[in-house]
Amino acid sequence: MTPKLTNAQIAWRAAQDIADGAYVNLGIGFPEMVAKFQPPGRQAVFHTENGVLGFGEAPPAGTEDWDLINAGKKAITLKPGAAFFHHADSFAMVRGGHLDVAILGAYQVAQNGDLANWSTGPRGVPAVGGAMDLVHGARRVAVLTDHVTRDGKPKLVETCTLPLTGVGCVTRVYTSLAVVDVQDGRFVLREKLSTISLDDLQAVTGARLHLDGAVGDLAAPEL
Repeated sequence: MTPKLTNAQIAWRAAQDIADGAYVNLGIGFPEMVAKFQPPGRQAVFHTENGVLGFGEAPPAGTEDWDLINAGKKAITLKPGAAFFHHADSFAMVRGGHLDVAILGAYQVAQNGDLANWSTGPRGVPAVGGAMDLVHGARRVAVLTDHVTRDGKPKLVETCTLPLTGVGCVTRVYTSLAVVDVQDGRFVLREKLSTISLDDLQAVTGARLHLDGAVGDLAAPEL
């Protein structure tokens, strides 16, 4: 089996591309881990749609204050200057274009940037939540995901077959095998694990991977 990045390593890699001072919303699930991996000298301002701006990483087990939670009902800490506000004000920030980046998980991403990341099935979050607002309100939308499903089917596809969260909204995908941009209606490969060949990567990708210059090595520390 080809080695791949863990969820924590994918989150680490995504964190390296967040500019200092950027306003960032982290989706429910392992995108929340991005808050742990800010590079030295940089600090994003994290937003959660239930009404907090400026939260930090999760507190150590046993020290949680359950009045302080994110949209996924996970305990959070607060950074100096953090603010609380009404749910409606939070979505006004989203819809008003005040977020630099939204980082979400996915079931499928299409080569034109369409995103499917919600389900009413027994294993999914039984509602789309704020994702539809986030993917069209944020200036940049990044997706964190395993490259394939649990049964080995591609998550990067020509056309989504699941209900859409947003149309033409994804700008970059960080997977367990590669970093891929969505550009001009196609997937452009930017980085891949050095342990996988381009042909083998293409074989587990459901749409053509295009090259635009040199492809970098995808690397992350042990986490």
